Amino acid sequence: MTNVIACIDGTEVSTSVHDYGIWASKRLGAPLKFLNVLDRSQYPAESDLSGNIGLGSREALLEKLASIDEKRSKLAMEHSKLMLDAYVQNAIANGIDSPASLQYHGSLEEVLVEIEESIRLLVLGKHDNHLRVHIGSRLENVVRIIHRPILIATIKFKPPQRVMLAFDGSATTRKGVEMVATSPLFCGLPCHLIMVGTKNEANREQLRWAQKTLEEAGFDAPATIIDGEVERSLGDYRSAHEIDMLIMGAYGHSVIRRFLVGSTTTSVIRNTSIPVMLLH
Repeated sequence: MTNVIACIDGTEVSTSVHDYGIWASKRLGAPLKFLNVLDRSQYPAESDLSGNIGLGSREALLEKLASIDEKRSKLAMEHSKLMLDAYVQNAIANGIDSPASLQYHGSLEEVLVEIEESIRLLVLGKHDNHLRVHIGSRLENVVRIIHRPILIATIKFKPPQRVMLAFDGSATTRKGVEMVATSPLFCGLPCHLIMVGTKNEANREQLRWAQKTLEEAGFDAPATIIDGEVERSLGDYRSAHEIDMLIMGAYGHSVIRRFLVGSTTTSVIRNTSIPVMLLH
């Protein structure tokens, strides 16, 4: 668990992923690596066309089609390398010491599983133009299989000045409080604690623990319980207090963590204009 891994795919959000990767690398004092995965379904490394077309002995055409696939694959690899090199050079220009690049063929999920042990923080991009495909399916798959903090970057980078942690007293969000308290990632930033639920003594006690933990670590930690619908409550609070990043647990059974399971993962990311940090 040593590297900040920023997933670059060539879309317009890649610049923001690059910038948040630099921000996190500097804050954590962790190595930065840019990852680009060439999907086999788009850029096949090998082709076997004999079973796909009924051309019998027309070997010349088969060879030509195979050659086209090979050229597409090589072109994709060259484009990927140039793109990664450009981001590496820009990171160096922005003060990152020895950033590196990783290039793979395969699926993003398979690659992340392979390198998971080396990931301290994973940075992915939010693709507004193709939200259902990129966020709805791809992101949910990644969140389910990768047990590392995941930062979902929005299209425009803004260095966080205030963060908000959606707290529910669960083991996951208690771990999140401890992570924020001990990690240099958010050191010096106000961390607002928001609990959506009933204003009873049990919830107040849980929230007091979270607030005390952060304050003892030197954080300014305003804490609030809001009785209302989760998405609207978090959104209204974010807007009212100019929050720059939302921190949430990814899975579980409480009202907040159910909010992030299945199709509602798409909802929370679609409807917020700020980056989301997902914790396990």
